[in-house]
Amino acid sequence: MADQTHVLFVEDDDVIREATQLALERDGFVVTAMPDGLSGLEAFRADRPDIALLDVMVPGLDGVSLCRRIRDESTVPVIMLSARADSIDVVLGLEAGADDYVTKPFDGAVLVARIRAVLRRFGHAGGGDRAEPEAAADGGLLTFGDLEVDTEGMEVRRGGQPVALTPTEMRLLLEFSSAPGTVLSRDKLLERVWDYGWGGDTRVVDVHVQRLRQKIGQDRIETVRGFGYKLKA
Repeated sequence: MADQTHVLFVEDDDVIREATQLALERDGFVVTAMPDGLSGLEAFRADRPDIALLDVMVPGLDGVSLCRRIRDESTVPVIMLSARADSIDVVLGLEAGADDYVTKPFDGAVLVARIRAVLRRFGHAGGGDRAEPEAAADGGLLTFGDLEVDTEGMEVRRGGQPVALTPTEMRLLLEFSSAPGTVLSRDKLLERVWDYGWGGDTRVVDVHVQRLRQKIGQDRIETVRGFGYKLKA
């Protein structure tokens, strides 16, 4: 998988950028490394990478703004990199459309594991925007009021109108729709959707649930305090 994977890496620190690029290339990734957001956006549009790693604090166009620009044009997976585990950085990045985040300083092996986990979620087979999430095993059309989930065609309609979801949002909705009325804990969603066998930051789940609610209806997914979330049957 890695030898077919093109990574866009935007980082203004020369030492971190060069060391991380070398580490990723040793693992077989093809890396385009850029020092600022504007050159990163140009590289994204020119190369259409399979995944983007964006540092939050880069000059010209900060990482969060760059993530928004990328998300306006593509569903390519995005991982934000932040020097702080600051909740504002994390939430802003996720709300901008990022699929995950990694806190610096990070271990190269951990970063590679997170990249591969994201690519697995996206059903990566090379080619960036062509990646699709895996279908639910049973397939078919699921209906919840005015919400229709086509698990074979990977399409969602609300009131007959198509709803544009990122692959991560689609996988999250598939988890909910496969067990309507069943409470799914944040840890269980991290394991099933984000492939976090080692646990993770539940803010990733909370922000993605909120983004999904904005698209399919605020009252469609219910918060069960102290336990998690469930899709109303």
